[in-house]
Amino acid sequence: MFEKVLIANRGEIALRIMRACKEMGIKTVAVYSQADRDLKHVRLADESVCIGPNASAQSYLNIPRIISAMEITDSVAVHPGYGFLAENADFAEQIQKSGFTFIGPDPDVIRLMGDKVSAIRAMKAAGVPTVPGSGGALPNDRDVCLKIAQEIGFPVIIKAAAGGGGRGMRVVHTESALMNSIQLTKSEAKAAFGDDTVYMEKFLQNPRHVEVQVLSDGQGNAVHLFDRDCSLQRRHQKVLEEAPAPHIDPKAREEVFKSCVKACVDINYRGAGTFEFLYEDGRFYFIEMNTRIQVEHPVTEMITGVDLIKEQIRVCAGEKLRLKQSDLKVTGHAFECRINAEDPKTFMPCPGKVTNFHVPGGLGVRVDSHLYEGYSVPPYYDSMIAKVIAHAEDRETALARMRVALDELVVGGIKTNIPMQQDLVRDAAFAKGGVNIHYLEKKLNL
Repeated sequence: MFEKVLIANRGEIALRIMRACKEMGIKTVAVYSQADRDLKHVRLADESVCIGPNASAQSYLNIPRIISAMEITDSVAVHPGYGFLAENADFAEQIQKSGFTFIGPDPDVIRLMGDKVSAIRAMKAAGVPTVPGSGGALPNDRDVCLKIAQEIGFPVIIKAAAGGGGRGMRVVHTESALMNSIQLTKSEAKAAFGDDTVYMEKFLQNPRHVEVQVLSDGQGNAVHLFDRDCSLQRRHQKVLEEAPAPHIDPKAREEVFKSCVKACVDINYRGAGTFEFLYEDGRFYFIEMNTRIQVEHPVTEMITGVDLIKEQIRVCAGEKLRLKQSDLKVTGHAFECRINAEDPKTFMPCPGKVTNFHVPGGLGVRVDSHLYEGYSVPPYYDSMIAKVIAHAEDRETALARMRVALDELVVGGIKTNIPMQQDLVRDAAFAKGGVNIHYLEKKLNL
């Protein structure tokens, strides 16, 4: 097992990783920007190193400084969390070349799954269901593109191969708009990602966003840890998640679980990962794989009793996967509400000093947060400040428990999206389960 792990992240996920390491007897190193010197995990870590000024590009995204921090602290591995460098293949490669361990997949696997075109090819080969599409990069030939679109059937969506987070996508409803949309998407992709490769897929009208959690050791052993529904989204950003996903066809579910496990073995995947799907009319359609731990991992932990961070660390330390599929079962239901420092009506970030902070408690309630009274939320990073998780024996009770938890939660001194979350967990359509990815934006009139 690793003797010392450097945590290349900030906020609640850095604190979450640090806690797992401490339970495993692993020493921890926190790296931080000048703005983050008062973060909770920085104060609690065994060692801490300032790696630069406030801007992410000069601190959390600065690979040479992170590697230097590993060298001066004698760290042997780095955990990237999510965001920042978590899915950066160059970072993983430089970590390995410097003689350290990257807690995640090999760089080649990150590259394979980071490119949407190569990822879809790999998933098709593994038997994972995919969205009908071009099967590769679109050429500059108008006739070929038009033929592909006609075979798929309008509407179609043009996507940047290097895109993500809702960027580099354009829906096309007619043949006349096709080529102009392709060229616009290529130009935007080149400017945003440095790669103008685009591909085409069938545009699903009212799908849900359902994802499958996996663990794999890169030694031929892999398991799934069931699914999550992440359909409540605003501008492609998840707001509220639950596990397991409600109202899923049992046969389709089992088939997609098996195909995800097979895909992990086929691509020699190591670590925790998530296969993301659109789900419509009883069918799954692969959209991407996240080669890291997810923000919403706690709901899976609550229904399975598995500490995903610990298992991720173990397999990346070279241990064989301890879990067998027969060991895993779903117990109850769980929800997670993301709490952001933002205006609940305009969604504008609202950094500032936290004057009082009271977290809910009780059976089945968990709060992952780096906040404390007197802490100042900086304006430089993502606005998420906490995650409230509620677990119970069934979906109805878990949702009732979440309502109580949100009503108890107090974050003083700054505006938050707590009022929006309180409204969502009382929404009649959401209470029934199975709302699609457009539901929240329609509800908010966006």
